[in-house]
Amino acid sequence: MARFLLLAYIFASLLASTNANPLTSQQSIIGHDDTVRIKQGWSWSDCGQSTDGIQIESITVSPDPPKPGQNLTVTVKAYAQEEVEEGAYANVVVKLGLIKLLQKQFDLCEEARNAQTSVQCPVNKGTYVVEQTVALPKEIPQAKFTINARGYTVNEDDLFCVDLKVDFMKRPFPMLSLGW
Repeated sequence: MARFLLLAYIFASLLASTNANPLTSQQSIIGHDDTVRIKQGWSWSDCGQSTDGIQIESITVSPDPPKPGQNLTVTVKAYAQEEVEEGAYANVVVKLGLIKLLQKQFDLCEEARNAQTSVQCPVNKGTYVVEQTVALPKEIPQAKFTINARGYTVNEDDLFCVDLKVDFMKRPFPMLSLGW
């Protein structure tokens, strides 16, 4: 479950560290298997396999869309199909267009401990909901960011895979939905 927490923590932390922001006003458009979930200014896609140790069921943020200078709460609901042990890690890449802003490896259990989350390693099989709140800086640039997070067990087996897109571009008519 530390991986779930780490995922929530990574999403929130990366948004904070990269100064990302939201897309346009849309709702979920694709079902559970070929999932692309679009919210107000951000989307996520489960790029993992059904055999991955962690199956991500949902990711939500509040406020939606995220707002620079405000707290962002990320909630991740996931199912651990196997125990998550010390040594599990995630590789995270944050991009602005084609430009890599951050490429870093995170120890999932250490991140969970540092964030003092309710879920700590070892994480047993089961369903977990992890919530993490971070303060987004006011200086978030008006840009579109992509976050790729790939999790691995201590034995280098696939743990999870998630892609996030966050659009902090200002819209001239935020309440106007033209269906584009």
